[in-house]
Amino acid sequence: MDPFLVLLHSVSVGLSSSELTDLKFLCQRCVGKRKLERVQSGLDLFSVLLEQNELDPQHTELLRELLTSVRRQDLLRLLDDFEAGATARAPPEEQDLHVAFDIICDHVGKDWRRLARQLKVSDSKIDAIEVKYPRNLTEQVRESLRIWKHAQREDAAVSQLVGALRACRLNLVADHVEEAVQARAVQNKEGSGNSTVSQVTWDSDVPSSRAS
Repeated sequence: MDPFLVLLHSVSVGLSSSELTDLKFLCQRCVGKRKLERVQSGLDLFSVLLEQNELDPQHTELLRELLTSVRRQDLLRLLDDFEAGATARAPPEEQDLHVAFDIICDHVGKDWRRLARQLKVSDSKIDAIEVKYPRNLTEQVRESLRIWKHAQREDAAVSQLVGALRACRLNLVADHVEEAVQARAVQNKEGSGNSTVSQVTWDSDVPSSRAS
């Protein structure tokens, strides 16, 4: 089964009726009243969000926001696990972004607002992030990066993050990001080379079927 659908089913099963009511209330801004009245379970709600393109495996921001609002850290960990698995299956560029996000979250600290503005995240969204994660600096940073990535879609690139970091004079963080991405590229290249060598060695050990 699709890992994303498995995730949504697990989240749905874990929600209480009162939490579902809270989630329906929060979704009023993007789902019509009649549709919400027909929602009887978490899966019903997620199905509506999928239909309206508010939610998909590549864009889980709304799901994270909903689970954060009802303070379900256990369900948020399921989402984290899904995103980690999705990153492992993602193209190299997407994996590089994941690495860059982790480094920025670990090192930017209170300078995240300046970086967010450099990445064209609006002040209203920055204020909303602070309200959503009032005592969690790491999540504030990560949420601002998610908003930037969601706005950029396929154009999001590590080079843009590095440029924004340097524009904010966060050169040490920018260096960390570049070094980590370069190390990943070397590791991937070496892994690919070892695979090729192993195949050549195996082939050379196979007896030739042609008469000598």
